[in-house]
Amino acid sequence: MSADPSQPDPIRTVLGFGVHIFTATGAALGLLALLAAGRADWPLMFMLLGVALIVDGVDGALARRLQVASRLPRWSGETLDLVVDFVTYVLLTAYALAVGGLLPERAAVPLAVVIVVTGALYFADRRMKTGDNYFRGFPAVWNVPVFYLFLLRPDPWIAAAAIALLAVLTFVPVPFLHPLRGVRLRPINVALLVIWSVLAFVAVIRDMMPGPWIGGALCVIALYFLGAGVLRRDK
Repeated sequence: MSADPSQPDPIRTVLGFGVHIFTATGAALGLLALLAAGRADWPLMFMLLGVALIVDGVDGALARRLQVASRLPRWSGETLDLVVDFVTYVLLTAYALAVGGLLPERAAVPLAVVIVVTGALYFADRRMKTGDNYFRGFPAVWNVPVFYLFLLRPDPWIAAAAIALLAVLTFVPVPFLHPLRGVRLRPINVALLVIWSVLAFVAVIRDMMPGPWIGGALCVIALYFLGAGVLRRDK
């Protein structure tokens, strides 16, 4: 039986605020990742982003368990989550693209600016999700495509075209799958997400040069997640 959030409970209140602090550590991890990017230490940057993703994945469950929204109405966990996501998903990865040498020199900074602007607008969109928990448009998780650019290192103009396309898709009502919250095929989605996480970790510790089998598997899983969204059947 869950505790009544209207009744004072100092221990749960302190624990609830601890969840907010835990969420905010994602911003601290983003700062550390930014410092790593400034040294061109891309594996460390992605390792720190991976830890931030873990924080992002579990803080919501903790908040619901402790009824944080009801016990601490002064602080908005949703707003805090969006702030942290913008730092780690958008701002940091835009900087990495601007200085990482993956894009044509004259296009790198303008495309980084495009990422920041479109990402900010997306996070302000009150209709970013559909009723069945798909994202409406590219969900500004720029850390994922940037990870693949560092992994595959395509021709700079191809990379630039990919960034421009995703920026446009931010505002196009194409569904993108949320691997954890999408109901359809959820066990498969979660299993593939776990496999992807393990393979991505291997790629990072191998200095973003994991070999063709791991790189190929990461690409196949990415294509599955893209297809699961684009080919979603309307309800």
